[in-house]
Amino acid sequence: TQYSFKEVFGTLVVQKELFDVVAKPLVEDLIRGKNGLLFTYGVTGSGKTHTMTGSPGDGGLLPRCLDMIFNSIGPFQAKRFVFKLDEKNGVDVQCEVDALLERQKRDVMPVPKTPSGKRQIDPEFADMINVQDHCKVEEVDEDNVYSVFVSYIEIYNNYIYDLLEEAPFDPIKPKWNNCNTPVRNGDFIPPQSKILREDQNHNMYVTGCTEVEVKSTEEAFEVFWRGQKKRRIANTQLNRESSRSHSVFIIKLAQAPLDADGDNVLQEKEQITLSQLSLVDLAGSERTNRTKAEGNRLREAGNINQSLMTLRTCIEVLRENQMYGTNKMVPYRDSKLTHLFKNYFDGEGKVRMIVCVNPKAEDYEESVQVMRFAEMTQEVEVARPVDKPLCGLTPGRRFRNQAFREELSRKLEIRGGPINGETEEQSVSEMLLQSFPPLPSCELLDVNDDQTLPKLIEVLEKRHKLRQMLSEEFAKNVLAFKTMLQEFDSSVVSKENYIQGKLSEKEKIIAGQKMELERLEKKTKTLEYKIEILEKTATIYEEDKRNLQQELESKSQKLQRQASDKRRLEARLQGMVAETTMKWEKECERRVAAKQLEMQNKLWVKDEKLKQLKAIVTEPKNEKPERPSRERDREKPVQRSVSPSPVPNAPPVRLRHRRSRSAGERWVDHKPPSNLPTETVMQPHVPHAITVAAASEKALAKCDKYMLTHQELASDGEIETKLIKGDVFKTRGGGQAVQFTEIETLKQESPTGRKRRSSPSNPNPPEDAADSEWTDVETRCSVAVEMRAGSTLGPGYQHHAQPK
Repeated sequence: TQYSFKEVFGTLVVQKELFDVVAKPLVEDLIRGKNGLLFTYGVTGSGKTHTMTGSPGDGGLLPRCLDMIFNSIGPFQAKRFVFKLDEKNGVDVQCEVDALLERQKRDVMPVPKTPSGKRQIDPEFADMINVQDHCKVEEVDEDNVYSVFVSYIEIYNNYIYDLLEEAPFDPIKPKWNNCNTPVRNGDFIPPQSKILREDQNHNMYVTGCTEVEVKSTEEAFEVFWRGQKKRRIANTQLNRESSRSHSVFIIKLAQAPLDADGDNVLQEKEQITLSQLSLVDLAGSERTNRTKAEGNRLREAGNINQSLMTLRTCIEVLRENQMYGTNKMVPYRDSKLTHLFKNYFDGEGKVRMIVCVNPKAEDYEESVQVMRFAEMTQEVEVARPVDKPLCGLTPGRRFRNQAFREELSRKLEIRGGPINGETEEQSVSEMLLQSFPPLPSCELLDVNDDQTLPKLIEVLEKRHKLRQMLSEEFAKNVLAFKTMLQEFDSSVVSKENYIQGKLSEKEKIIAGQKMELERLEKKTKTLEYKIEILEKTATIYEEDKRNLQQELESKSQKLQRQASDKRRLEARLQGMVAETTMKWEKECERRVAAKQLEMQNKLWVKDEKLKQLKAIVTEPKNEKPERPSRERDREKPVQRSVSPSPVPNAPPVRLRHRRSRSAGERWVDHKPPSNLPTETVMQPHVPHAITVAAASEKALAKCDKYMLTHQELASDGEIETKLIKGDVFKTRGGGQAVQFTEIETLKQESPTGRKRRSSPSNPNPPEDAADSEWTDVETRCSVAVEMRAGSTLGPGYQHHAQPK
């Protein structure tokens, strides 16, 4: 991922290069009466405090800013207490008498302050402020006087504390808390938090904050160092000296113009300019699972991250309002940090941010978030304040009046003769001085000489009168010249005011046009954003339309294929139905004819078969059944066509999951009373069966299997027993239904249906041999057992009595 910034500094960058690019423009704006805000932002341990403060031998941004300020305004500083800050974020100007009284009160304090020239610099920070660059601002207004005030606060757990406040401590008086119990640690009095207020110009300030007037870099940095020792730091897993609060060092510069004489400060509060430069060292964002913070450290980290998140939210809302023309409320009041500097984001000054990044791999996630936020802040446009109009006095009056006074005092001290013998051009006053009467000889040659002294006295009196005349004339000329200068100044001022009025009108027109342009630009951005959204929406809808058309075409093709398949299936089924109908019609006709012929052939033996059947049923089991007549056996059986088994008209079998045989199935064994018992070796046997003569709903409700024993006369005159089996199901109406699944057939055949000869070469065997063969066959094998595939029950056998 790539991030773009206005300037990127490497790891080997020196403090001076960083100061020249970032902080120097802010100091220049401060001296020109504009506000500035500079803060360092980054992860814990990324070097924010080092960037702001510096190290021994290499001062950071803060001492370099102080050094540049005092290098620029050094010869133009006002005396102490000429400017006096009030408690409402304003400044007043005092006359020299009041300022002198204030200085005298300060001098009689119990602990007198050491003069700045003789102040002993604390060796702890002496190397930090020993800046050899002597950087200064060019074109400083020399007709103004300046004073510098500094204050130092910290924002800890979303509370504001004054780091320069001297908390008095009385060891004799006990300290009590809110619960009316003595404080255990009496050596420490917790500082009182400060309140944010808004002044008459809608600027935010800290009430009751200590503001110290300083006159040199050493004095200002000493104040900073005194507050730095009170700042809250702690040892964490990521940084041995981790800042647990946001520190704000505020530099206020008050400036006011001199009067027309260039001697004293102009006593007009409207002409005072108060500018401010805030240097903010933010606490680092951190993850508590990495810092292993607990207790107070955990609460501090939570408040730090919350305030930084509020700062990020304010920047995002500002960016959204400017890009899309919205009017969302910026949540400045959610945090003391953003609430204090809300005027900067609203256009009251220039804002610079230094992003400190630690290249450690462990800080990768936090560094990515920091750089993403910092890159986004570049898109926020902060309006610049309008320059303050001029006071209307003559520029350069300080040095001109000072030169005029020096020249006047020098001329008045001259007593005759040229001021400089080597000068080529002489002024009128010099020529007048040379026109004085020469002094006579002053030597007294005799005690009784009464002429030398009177002559000398007379000449001196003439010279004195001439000097007085010249002085009066000079005073008149000076007064006339001052009057002319004042008239000229007034005319210049009137012209400047006229020009200024015209300029203000033009500036108002330009400002209105700029506002209209900004409004149109915002409207254009909003419309472009809406057009982009509509284009994206149209693209999405077109894509959906294409997808739906493709889906519709695929569905239509599928429906066409299904319709064609349906038509083919219908034609195929119609053909199969017609073919099957014709086939079964022919089969039925053939079967009816065969049945008629068969029944005609069997009618004459019906009585005999009934008699034989009765004899079989009534005779004992050990008796040998009577063999049918040989004539019927020798008859050639009538060839029959294959016909379907007589299955009752049942619905088609549904494929259902059959329960396991081991689950304990129960059967309904339906044996009609008209059935005849067959005395065969293999008999149907169903365990756990309910035997009924007629099917009943009560019996079906108790079982899940059904078996019907059906007997009919086969075509060869034998009794054929069929076991019709099915599954019992419950119907929706609460009844029972039987679905037939399979049929098992038990059939008996006479062994006389086919003869087996022992010797096929004998064409005409005697009758005794035939009887012996049949006897032999019955003796050797009386029955054969065959089990059909798929049969699982005892009744599922078919019995054959055929020759082997």
